[in-house]
Amino acid sequence: MGEVSPDLQSRVVKFPGGGVLVAGIDEIFNWARSNSMWSLTFGLSCCAIEMMATAASHYDLDRFGILFRATPRQADVMIVAGWVSVKMAPFIRRLYDQMPEPKHVLAMGGCACAGGPYRDSETIVKGVGEIVPVDVFVYGCPPRPENLIHGLIKLQERIREESILGIKSREPITVGG
Repeated sequence: MGEVSPDLQSRVVKFPGGGVLVAGIDEIFNWARSNSMWSLTFGLSCCAIEMMATAASHYDLDRFGILFRATPRQADVMIVAGWVSVKMAPFIRRLYDQMPEPKHVLAMGGCACAGGPYRDSETIVKGVGEIVPVDVFVYGCPPRPENLIHGLIKLQERIREESILGIKSREPITVGG
């Protein structure tokens, strides 16, 4: 049997020829969900370039189990990268509503988080949190790929703490800034 970290050692049931790690159903489901996040990408401005760079070979989001999807029906995480116009807001909400539960939202960049330099404009939404509930805010203009990865890791940690009964914390996490 391979090496097991000391905190899990007490949960290993040994038998001749091997052993079994015993875990609760929440832990197993949440481990699987956190390591296979399929993201509905909503790149609206310059932050989308950094999001694409994060998925490219140098940073490689695939190693975290994060894949970009083009349809909301196959995604469980929405990444909104950049500013959101008032005309675009209903479409973001519609896509969010089409995503299956459990679903999460990550706001990327100062514009998606709080309106950015366009905050005083009538045509720009003062943060995507006014349209959909946001789990993680990743600040920056635009945030570096490392910062986005940090935000996604924080989202993975949040998913691992959820319950399959549907009880989840909606207190947003802030990264960067």
